[in-house]
Amino acid sequence: MRTESTSASSEIPSSTPAAHVTSPPASQTPPQDVIHEDIYTIPNFLTATRLVAAPFIGYLVLHDQHAWAVGLFAYAGITDMLDGWIARKWNTKTVVGTVIDPMADKMLMTVLTVCLAIKGALPAWVAFIILGRDVGLAISAIYYRWISLPPPKTFTRYWDFSLPSAEVRPTTISKYNTFLQLALVGMTTAAPILGTDISPVLTVMQYVVATTTVWSGASYLYTKDAVKILNKPGPKKS
Repeated sequence: MRTESTSASSEIPSSTPAAHVTSPPASQTPPQDVIHEDIYTIPNFLTATRLVAAPFIGYLVLHDQHAWAVGLFAYAGITDMLDGWIARKWNTKTVVGTVIDPMADKMLMTVLTVCLAIKGALPAWVAFIILGRDVGLAISAIYYRWISLPPPKTFTRYWDFSLPSAEVRPTTISKYNTFLQLALVGMTTAAPILGTDISPVLTVMQYVVATTTVWSGASYLYTKDAVKILNKPGPKKS
């Protein structure tokens, strides 16, 4: 009887939970560390002021306050150069800066393009080409941000720019195109307060900008490193 009792007590029922003694599968990989970065830097602050200034410049253009509009436009151009210089000199570059810096340029460009087209100072076909390219790039940016965002993918984390997920690398032609676009809308904005007729120059620039805009948009399709996905999952261990 003692032997039977010992044998019975040594049996482990199949329903007994054993999770505390079960080792994880060999194929299971540890969760990835989520990278945060300090986004509160002087270059990012200057970029943010350019984002805020854009709608005010558009408002001034619509109300024919061209002198004030040119002044704010000049501020945007100066801070655009200054934030990049500070970021390089004091090593305060951030991934979010690579996103919001061109975003500020595009915001200013979009606002001025729409407002100047409404006022009849910019041909509708030029505005259509400029805005069409920007809409395409914006949709692409939304897509890449979502697919590259570390899990869990939530609306709050999507707009948390301290979580870098993708880095935008403007192509060479895109940099030239941005400069030419801003030069075009800047000169068009300043034209009413100039003492000379620059319409022939503006006409030439409109065709040049239309060409470089299409070219730069296509460059993002065939340039492999234009967008770099961060936080890529590592290879699973077998």
